[in-house]
Amino acid sequence: MIVLAIDSALDACSVAIAHDGETLAHLSEQMNRGQAERMAPMVREAVLQAGVAFDQIDRVAVTTGPGSFTGVRVGLSFARALALSLDKPCIGVSTLEALALEEGADGLRAALIETPGASYVALYEDGAALIAPQGVERGEHETLLAEAVRGRPFALKGPGVAANAAALALRAAKLDPARYPSDPTYLRAPHVTLPSAP
Repeated sequence: MIVLAIDSALDACSVAIAHDGETLAHLSEQMNRGQAERMAPMVREAVLQAGVAFDQIDRVAVTTGPGSFTGVRVGLSFARALALSLDKPCIGVSTLEALALEEGADGLRAALIETPGASYVALYEDGAALIAPQGVERGEHETLLAEAVRGRPFALKGPGVAANAAALALRAAKLDPARYPSDPTYLRAPHVTLPSAP
């Protein structure tokens, strides 16, 4: 199975292609903005580097947030459009899950994302969510995780790191598209509200 994975939810734009457990291409650029302009050229370069054709891609995987609103929308829009054009499934994975499980699913693994407006945390035990992705007050994750793990050792990924698209591509080959829809995961209310009708 050939999987194309995309991440632009945080401070990077990353693309990877994996085939049957092997990473064929992995490109990543640090950036706070400009993902919309770089995404398509990076995907094209990854496909060329991997030596595959677009019609050979079996599924597209993408991080769904939380993260930068614009970054999440860029990644999701591109991934959905590409999957639709290829008539292939699009798998959406929470950025927290992608971070926490990028080095494997065994044991206790947590992820923390901190943005200027909010912090987010999740905890997984053997791949299953022990603490589902949620917004927290800055610093609150320490108490939340300590209560959940009860003294057991755990790995914490983040903050300040982007998801590894290569790890996402490898893992997405095993995920059920029906359980991983490509819906955005914002976990907080919008900063603005529309005025009420007169």
